[in-house]
Amino acid sequence: MSRPTTPTVPPQWSRPRELAFQILADSRQGAYVNLALSKALAGSSLTGADRRWVTELVSGAARHLGSLDAIIEAAAGRSLTSLQPAVVDVLRLGAQQLLYMRVATHAAIDQSVELARHRIGQRVTGLVNAVLRRVAVQGLSDWLDQLSVGLSTDQQLALRTSHPLWIVQAYRQVLPASEVEPALLANNQSPVPTLVVRPGLLERAALLALAGGEPTPYSPWGVIRAGDPGEVAAIQAGLAGVQDEGSQLMAGLLDLVDAPDLPWLDLCAGPGGKTALMTGLAQKRRQSVVGAELHQHRARLVVDALRGYGVAPVVVADGRIPAWNSAFGRVLVDAPCSGLGALRRRPEARWRKQEADLGDLCLLQRALIDQALDSVPPGGVVAYVTCSPHRRETVDQVAAVEASGRAEVLDAPSLWPQVEQATALDDRRCLQLWPHRHGTDAMFAAVLRRQ
Repeated sequence: MSRPTTPTVPPQWSRPRELAFQILADSRQGAYVNLALSKALAGSSLTGADRRWVTELVSGAARHLGSLDAIIEAAAGRSLTSLQPAVVDVLRLGAQQLLYMRVATHAAIDQSVELARHRIGQRVTGLVNAVLRRVAVQGLSDWLDQLSVGLSTDQQLALRTSHPLWIVQAYRQVLPASEVEPALLANNQSPVPTLVVRPGLLERAALLALAGGEPTPYSPWGVIRAGDPGEVAAIQAGLAGVQDEGSQLMAGLLDLVDAPDLPWLDLCAGPGGKTALMTGLAQKRRQSVVGAELHQHRARLVVDALRGYGVAPVVVADGRIPAWNSAFGRVLVDAPCSGLGALRRRPEARWRKQEADLGDLCLLQRALIDQALDSVPPGGVVAYVTCSPHRRETVDQVAAVEASGRAEVLDAPSLWPQVEQATALDDRRCLQLWPHRHGTDAMFAAVLRRQ
């Protein structure tokens, strides 16, 4: 047996596949793929097409992991748990190129074998070569047809759209049957970056003139612009930020309802995009916004998001335990959740989340809603927001609050009448956005007025 070579790092990550391999390795250790990718590209010497290719390769391999693993196991004739994790990473990258990208068969296989030799050792190259050659025998659709035999309808859909079964079943509960597959497939499309102006500091027309792009169809503050947002001077100056259009609409809800003339509160403020938008809207009313954030590092992100306004009223505190004595007229609860509405942005998240996680999350969400209602006087308004369409995190929470008699549920979809088909399936007073309908993350909102 040949002796494994010592892994070496190429200067400034000059080789695309080497960089992709390292990002997947970092992801196995808990790193978020989008953050690891951004950091790695910033420290590489790659430019232009190579950077885009690495992004497509890494994001795709993370996103399609379920389908890729099923195909690789079938081709290898063995469980992936019997293989070295680094070898599995090489196989996933190779299979992603063969099945989902327009990479020539010989190039995908030969380069994967070379990657395995360089980063793992000569001893695994035969295995990598043999498995990928078997993967390349047929195309993606043929593999999926073969592996779908004997599976239930939802199991087939999970395989073909590369989602865990429990997510497929959760989507089926909250969407018409004809929309389940389109909604899941929309999670596999990377979104174009969306910018947002800081109200009172920059008008959208000015941002369009400075940075280019297209205005968002629903939000009056957004601009859809391909490319690196970090290159936009207005963002560098704190006059604009990066924020999904759905998040913009959620942050704007509190400005569209009557409420007591008191300061506003963002109860879970990090990373600060909604806080900044709310600050601009509140200042037009000559009111202020306080941001509360549990984690110090996320609180610093909120302060940075507010730098254009020259104010940083950010409190590092647990939103369930009040760190303030005053009352607020409007409170946003953008609660921690499963994140099932942002799977297109976080490609690996679907494989890290478990249905069992919902129990603790739902308890936390309800505690935050209760504290938000305690923070407003009668007539005060709370916007409960999640980046998840799961009914346990959305309409079930709203039903529980309403049953308690503490709050009246307002008609949230009517606040943004230009957004069509934006009502939740089981409670038409609640706002539910979808990537396949609106091009936004699958954001949910309920607007509650304290009794």
